[in-house]
Amino acid sequence: MFIGISGTLSSGKTEVARYLTYCGFKYIDYKRENDESNNLNQALKKDLIFDDYNALIIHVTKNWKENFVITHLDDHEFLSEVSIRPFFLHVTVDAPVARRYERYILKHELTKDEFPLVKFIESSDHFLLELEIIFKNSDFKIINSTIQVEQFYQKLSELNLLKSTRLRPNWDNYFMSLADLASRRSNCMKRRVGCVIVKDNRVIATGYNGTPRNLKNCNEGGCERCNRELPDSNCLCLHAEENALLYSNKANGSTLYCDTCPCLQCTIKIIQCGIREVVYKKEYKFDQQSKSLFDQSNVLLRRYQD
Repeated sequence: MFIGISGTLSSGKTEVARYLTYCGFKYIDYKRENDESNNLNQALKKDLIFDDYNALIIHVTKNWKENFVITHLDDHEFLSEVSIRPFFLHVTVDAPVARRYERYILKHELTKDEFPLVKFIESSDHFLLELEIIFKNSDFKIINSTIQVEQFYQKLSELNLLKSTRLRPNWDNYFMSLADLASRRSNCMKRRVGCVIVKDNRVIATGYNGTPRNLKNCNEGGCERCNRELPDSNCLCLHAEENALLYSNKANGSTLYCDTCPCLQCTIKIIQCGIREVVYKKEYKFDQQSKSLFDQSNVLLRRYQD
């Protein structure tokens, strides 16, 4: 794994790198002009320094099974080149302004009169504007609001940066992400739900909830119950599971991923179609009834664990 760290002024970039060295990572770098890390990271010894970032990338690619970390990244060209590698994780760090200001004056042995908050904000804002795109494209974001370094290390431990699925999702991560993505197409005014049906680790159908084809979309008034919350009206929206099942002719023996636990009516249809396993993320009001029916029908129901 190769972790690259970017962040705002005095957000804790160096401490993330230091924590990773304690976890066995090699701290590496390449020669950079006007390099902030050259001035600020003398307390953290670098294991390897390369003449340019191409040499660094060649080295980590050849040794991709080892763990490396680099910090204070603000080079768009380098990030563009390395971010396409399957072993690279880009982490950004930020913190509340007041907290970062306190760290800055303490680190540089300044007083608040010598370096007032407004001056720090001006410097910080200038730096942040340069990092806007870098922050937008990062893989993982950390907010460091801790006071003590030990607290920050504890937080990093709980975040588990070294988890392998951060680089490559396992099948559950992968298919649930697709179900979440499918839900983004939903325009149901009550809730957005997405579903994916999988067989032999291949997607055979997807679905999201909404009104039937050729009818007004739910968010355009197509379903009175969802829009006006009329208890005596019938809901016209098909559920995500229903849509996926309707477009699948190979559901027998497959696995259904849904970001919400199926309702009772969807449960009956899932059982009838021969689905062998249901993986869900969020609970729903009919869960216990659904669980009972799945159990009676020998359909495995399990909750997704990220």
